[in-house]
Amino acid sequence: MATEASELASCLAPLATRASWVVAQLGQSLDGRIATQSGHSHYINGRASLVHLHRLRGLADAVVIGAGTADADDPQLTVRHVSGVNPTRVVLDPRGRVSMDRQLFQTRVAPTLHVIGPDATPPTPPANVKRCVLPLNDRGQFEPRDVIELLDAHQLRRILVEGGGITVSQFIEAGVVDRLHLLVAPLLIGSGRPGLQMTPIETLDTALRPALRTFRCGEDTLFDVLLRPATFGG
Repeated sequence: MATEASELASCLAPLATRASWVVAQLGQSLDGRIATQSGHSHYINGRASLVHLHRLRGLADAVVIGAGTADADDPQLTVRHVSGVNPTRVVLDPRGRVSMDRQLFQTRVAPTLHVIGPDATPPTPPANVKRCVLPLNDRGQFEPRDVIELLDAHQLRRILVEGGGITVSQFIEAGVVDRLHLLVAPLLIGSGRPGLQMTPIETLDTALRPALRTFRCGEDTLFDVLLRPATFGG
């Protein structure tokens, strides 16, 4: 194989050959920003990174985003840039605040699950959207393990947690993410919204020190971070 094809196979083969996994994805600048202070993020990463993201979607059964990403970005969460089947789209919306006019709810190109908290009272969704209710923790958020169990009950076992930074951080901190695909652009923003935002630690002794591999992704660098080695055989 050509070098580029060989690297692509090496990067994605662990996902293509397993029936279940949780992969988180973030695209950011060199200084760890996923958007400017005003929320502008189109496009921090280049086209090759966008294609990589769509390949991840094509391998996934479900792609998960939080309410903020659903409202701010109005994504489609499809595989438009590659061949493949669109995953089930999952919107985590504890307070039921995401507008029903978002593309995720209005388009029928893929199934959509709208996950809300027990006290949320959003408008009735379109007929193609399935609404699910999960309990909230004391921070008013869903427990990531509850989300994974819900998706497993729907036969959705390859899960891509796509964004935003807060949602990805919650899943990583809960210890349920097998791999993190971190796409870093050669860009310094200098301010703005950070990517990962987890509970502060006092010393570096408690910092995560995962194994990782790096790949070129156009002008960007892909860090394939192995957070749960046992899931992938060491």
